[in-house]
Order: sequence, then C-alpha cells, then structure tokens
Amino acid sequence: MATEQFPCAQCGAELRFEPGQAALACPYCGHVNEIEVDLEAEVEEQDYLAMLADREAAHEHVEVLTVHCTNCGADSTLDPNITADVCPFCGSPLVSNAASQRIIKPQAVLPFHITETKAQKAFRSWINGLWFAPNEVKDFARRHERLAGMYIPHWTYDADTTTRYVGRRGEHYYVTERYTTMENGKSVTKTRQVQKTRWYPASGTVYDQFDDVLVVASDSLPRTYMVKLEPWDLHALVPYDDAYLSGFRSESYSVNLEPGFEIAKERMQGTINSSIRRDIGGDVQQIINKRTHYDDITFKHILLPVWISAYRYRDETYRFLVNARTGQVQGERPWSWIKITLAVLAALIVLAAAAYVYQRYGA
Repeated sequence: MATEQFPCAQCGAELRFEPGQAALACPYCGHVNEIEVDLEAEVEEQDYLAMLADREAAHEHVEVLTVHCTNCGADSTLDPNITADVCPFCGSPLVSNAASQRIIKPQAVLPFHITETKAQKAFRSWINGLWFAPNEVKDFARRHERLAGMYIPHWTYDADTTTRYVGRRGEHYYVTERYTTMENGKSVTKTRQVQKTRWYPASGTVYDQFDDVLVVASDSLPRTYMVKLEPWDLHALVPYDDAYLSGFRSESYSVNLEPGFEIAKERMQGTINSSIRRDIGGDVQQIINKRTHYDDITFKHILLPVWISAYRYRDETYRFLVNARTGQVQGERPWSWIKITLAVLAALIVLAAAAYVYQRYGA
C-alpha cells in the first residue's frame, strides 16, 4: 500500500517489519526499531451509507501507486526503488509502470506473524505431499520456493437485520402400513411404520446482528481459497500504520465497497435462514419467501497478511497460500494423469489377484 521508507536509527539502512514482533528490524546491523503503538487507539467502524453518499470525502481516502499485471489483472505495489519484478499472484514478469489510484484508506491491519522461513517449511511439506503431481512441478517448486509477503485487502461489515418471512412448518406423524414380501419361498404379509408429514402455514419476523462479516476485496486470488484460509484473529487488528507494510507488498482492492456488501449479504443468509427455521419450529421447515432489511451498516477496510508462491506449468498458473497469522495453507496443483493411470491399473491388478485367490481357494 505504502512506499514510505523507514531508516534504521543506528545505521540508516532501510528497515523491514519483523513478523511476530511490533518492531522493524535492520537486515544489515540487526538493530531492532520498535514501532510506537498507541495502546488506547481503537479501530473505528465507518458509516456505510455516509460513505456511499460522499464518495469523495478526502479524509477517508488515500492516493496509492500501483503496478498492473497484464496477465492476471492484479494491482499491487512494488518495493521502493524496484523497477522490475514478478507478479506475486501469477508469476508473470512485471515492469514498473506505476499508476495513481484513489482508494478508501485502510482502517486496520493484521501484522505478519508467521515468518517466511516457517511459510517455506509449510510449502515444502505441502508440495512433498502431492502424490499425483508431475515430478517436474515438484522439482520446479522446490527450486523456486521464494514466497512473496502480501497484504490482501478485505472489507468487514456490521449490520442489524430484520427479516420477514413466509413458510411452512412440517410435523411428522406415523401410520401403520401393510405390505407383502417373500420369506422361505412363501408370500407373507407384514406391517411397518411409515413417516408422514402434516404441513401448516407459518410466517413471522426474525432479527439478527452481524459483526465483522469478512469479504475478500480482491479478485486476484480464487475466493474459495481465501475463504478457506479463515478464520482470522480479527480481534488482533491494529490501527493502520505504514510501518507494518515495510518490506512487504500490498494489493489495492478490486471489489468496491458496495459490491462487497452484496457478497456480505450472501454470507449472512445462512444465519438468517437458521433463525427463520428456529422461529418456524416443528420437525422440518420450508422457507417460501423472505425479505431482509439492513440497518446500522458499518464497515472497515482492512489488510490481511498472506505468503504467496505462484508458479507456471504448461501455461497454467498455480498458487500456494499461507495464512501469515495461523499457518493455515491452501494451494492449487496440477495432476499427473500418467501417475493416476498407473495407480488405477495397479489397483485393478490387486483386485483381480484377490478375486482369483478367492475363487480358487474360497473363503
């Protein structure tokens, strides 16, 4: 996000944020420069409707310089004084052609906690566990296991919801049913209990409160993988400070505030549906229709830390992600159909041998 440089108080060299510490470490003299943390500072929620009404509020925005990847479309920052690099999201070459963007300023950040060394260890463990990955992919990944530390933009939303619904309540009951079956070559009549359901109309209103519904504000990474990196320890968020980004890169959000809230609404639906079903009661429930009203909507723009490795194999991009707070990992991988075919053939041979032994010698 920021390109501000922080000089070492001892030797003047550029500092980097030290994961797991509230400090900037000098890579040359080893001096640790503490980050001044305001223990009384709070991460403030922003009024959603007020922001939409006044999108140009100067005190809520910041100008950032980003470089655009022509391959995957990600807008990310480069380290200071770097003019060429590779895109951390797809591994394509990047040549600096920085453009200015005006974005809503982040309110908070989760600082890196997992070091690159620990993330590399997780990467090696993951790549070694890919039984059906092509061998050349494993070799390439081991040779190019450099990870990029990235801050990924997210929105969080709070809201109070009121949902009016119409549905049906189902209550089970049982009836005795006669049926005919064959036993010992004879037709016999038996009885059994059969479950049936009586349905009754239901309607009502339910109320739910949501706090910090998390939405990935980026399309550069598969949303499913980012969701699988959850949960995040959002209680550890600290007010935004450029110092936490020193030595790392960040991405500008590509999912704006309003579309982000539509995604948040989708994430709220499971909780709302559960509330409706509890309110309907009975043994089973049907929701015919519902209408939800959202009040007291607030949001935060936050940055969450991820270690990323991107590599290309046969013109396809594969990515590996580490939650830099918890160590949770997610990744994409190619498949070796030769290995899979050989494994299937081996399994068929084993089954055929077992069947032969069983037929010849019996059980």
